[in-house]
Amino acid sequence: MNNIFKKGMILILACAMLFGAAVACGGSKGGSRKTSAGLKPMGECTVLASDENNTVALKSDGTVLVCGDTGYGQGKAENWTDIVGVSAGRYHIVGVREDGTVVATGLNISGQCDVSDWTDIVMVSAGSAHTVGLRKDGTAVACGGDYHAGYEQIDVDGWTDLIAISAGGSHTVGLKKDGTVVACGVGSNRCNVVEDWTDIVAISASETLTIGLKKDGTCVVDGSVYMGLSDDVSEWTDIVAVSAGTYHAVGLKSDGTVVAVGDNKYGQCDVSDWTDIVAVSAGEGQTVGLKSDGTLVYCGQFPYHDKIEDVASWSGIRLP
Repeated sequence: MNNIFKKGMILILACAMLFGAAVACGGSKGGSRKTSAGLKPMGECTVLASDENNTVALKSDGTVLVCGDTGYGQGKAENWTDIVGVSAGRYHIVGVREDGTVVATGLNISGQCDVSDWTDIVMVSAGSAHTVGLRKDGTAVACGGDYHAGYEQIDVDGWTDLIAISAGGSHTVGLKKDGTVVACGVGSNRCNVVEDWTDIVAISASETLTIGLKKDGTCVVDGSVYMGLSDDVSEWTDIVAVSAGTYHAVGLKSDGTVVAVGDNKYGQCDVSDWTDIVAVSAGEGQTVGLKSDGTLVYCGQFPYHDKIEDVASWSGIRLP
């Protein structure tokens, strides 16, 4: 493994410095066990994000690239500057700035873009119709929601000692310093079960799934009876990053290769030939990988429109 790849794998974001500990890809604690390649596990990446309608990438200069449906103004994110982290929801995009403030653009029917007064934020995560922010003191703030969940997915008041957060469809999960997970929202399979997890170093939530990366490089998954995901994910080893798609799960291995299981209707799991990958992001019908040279590879497609191929021309993407 070359030095470029090793450097790319170790994500030291602004949130890491603010916590006084390394936080890898928004998901792992610096004190967690290193993999066989000496690489620290990392979770939901904040330089690359995907959802049902968009894929978003953070460039090295702090600007943002957007691919996919821009019908609700998501493309306005390309005007942002000084961004250190991004996240894509179903119809909105969120970014955190170097100064800890937050910007958002897109559909705001549920108030998911009402983030203008947030401060001291080190990480953001956009769900289907809500947004969650992680403060530098380890607490969380949230806005938005929808009638399906009765706004329970933004009930993050009282959460403490967090090192990562991830917004799904009707639920939200938070990773605590001690390796346990907290959750709120609708569905016992997405909340109660994950609160029994231990030794977790990274989390990723989607509309239907929650994936936890354990410190030994194995994974646990919940809400995943679809396509037999649970059994398949339990066989993974040497994983350093995870991403939950709507109906598929993606894992980045310590050697820079990628594994994916679940629905493959659009070819979103066809990652077996990928190499030299430093970050991954799963949407509904697409999977995107960031290579150590700052370019992207992809497989699958957006379910309801095209344009995913645009990411193949992107370069200068910030390495995690």
